[in-house]
Amino acid sequence: MIVRHTFTPHNNTRLSHLCGPMDAHLRTIEAGLQVSIAHRHEQFKVDGPKAVALHAMEILQAIYERADRPISPDMVQLMLVGDSGGEEANLPILQTRRADLKARTPVQAAYLESIATHDISFGIGPAGTGKTYLAVACAVDALERASVQRIVLTRPAVEAGERLGFLPGDLSQKVDPYLRPLYDALYDLMGHDKVLKAFERNAIEVAPLAFMRGRTLNNAFVILDEAQNTSTEQMKMFLTRIGFGAKAVVTGDVSQI
Repeated sequence: MIVRHTFTPHNNTRLSHLCGPMDAHLRTIEAGLQVSIAHRHEQFKVDGPKAVALHAMEILQAIYERADRPISPDMVQLMLVGDSGGEEANLPILQTRRADLKARTPVQAAYLESIATHDISFGIGPAGTGKTYLAVACAVDALERASVQRIVLTRPAVEAGERLGFLPGDLSQKVDPYLRPLYDALYDLMGHDKVLKAFERNAIEVAPLAFMRGRTLNNAFVILDEAQNTSTEQMKMFLTRIGFGAKAVVTGDVSQI
């Protein structure tokens, strides 16, 4: 089926941004949806199965509406996997320093909704998909809204295939290299000065999993990162640390399980 559409109001700059350099964005959509796209000025034609062709035209329209500035290849890819603002529109806006923070795929939207509506959530997926970052963002949001009194971030002290040996310094300096990704997320979402002040008043705590035994965490947002490196006994120990008014998120890299 061939679907035709004329983009209005006619704007050469938007059309240029829509198509991308040498029609690169159109080729990306063609490859992703297995359709054929042709255009003459503002008149576009999509050839393919009816449902797919209509979906491709909807993506083109959504991109055109945002094309007052250059469109990045990443945005086109996100459009292809469903980032049209639909599923995540009903999610609450997270109160962090990042005003543009939101779910960028339907799976991330479901992840954020699960964290918001459940006491314990598990985020399992490949590395680099935003599991830890979004969990920390939800924790920062909960702290800003005063729905929890503190954030507790923990992970097993396990090297990435390379032994670090005995590290110098006090206890904090010894464990900091293992927990650096959590610090990076906090600094990005709250700002360096605000994070330091939160540490001073014990509103944020970052600790290795080994230090969780015997504790009960009430009114806290607890995140266990790199959970694929935990044993069954360690996971049971962590889950039984969750007290009243607490929320927990467990993240793990599925490629290493």
